[in-house]
Amino acid sequence: MMSTDRLLAFAAMSLLLIVIPGPSVIFVVGRALAQGRRAALMTVVGNTLGAYVLVIAVALGIGSLVERSVAIFMTLKLVGAAYLIYLGVKAIRQRRSLRAVFEEERGEAGRGSTLRTLWEGFAVGVANPKTIVFFAAVLPQFVDREAGHTVLQMLLLGLVFNVIAIASDSLWGLAASTARAWFARSPRRLAAVGGAGGLAMVGLGVTVAATGRAE
Repeated sequence: MMSTDRLLAFAAMSLLLIVIPGPSVIFVVGRALAQGRRAALMTVVGNTLGAYVLVIAVALGIGSLVERSVAIFMTLKLVGAAYLIYLGVKAIRQRRSLRAVFEEERGEAGRGSTLRTLWEGFAVGVANPKTIVFFAAVLPQFVDREAGHTVLQMLLLGLVFNVIAIASDSLWGLAASTARAWFARSPRRLAAVGGAGGLAMVGLGVTVAATGRAE
């Protein structure tokens, strides 16, 4: 199997990429500000599950095909961007009713709402073109071909990346939801921060759509 040095090197590179706020962090923070702690953490879990699906795809050889195909890459990018914008607009439209939502979150969460939030995070995670490119271009470079079990090595590397990501993104989500609790003392402040979270998601969607490969 893979050497410890190779595994630690990949973990170090992953940590450097993850700790710098990027699309996933902005999305989680936006959900935390718009919908609160539970939504942020469920978004993190869903996003991580979606990212690991990409790891599996890369391990099976599908990721490199997506990375090389302009049509597939652009389709995934635009679908992901459109979904982010939709969620952002939805958060903005619901910002004035956030006080009732905040009070409801203090009680027991509804199963349907939790599963929906989890699915939304998953959909964004699995359609993130930047994650696809990272896994397709970087992850295979750390695989020891001579050691064999290539697929298992890729799955292990992807697991390391996602463990680091879920820890980092959760901290961002908890921090943002804590700040939201202070804003919740005033309905006007809560509406403002909910709108800001929605704008962050819309901005992220526009950024994803406008950046990346054009060739």
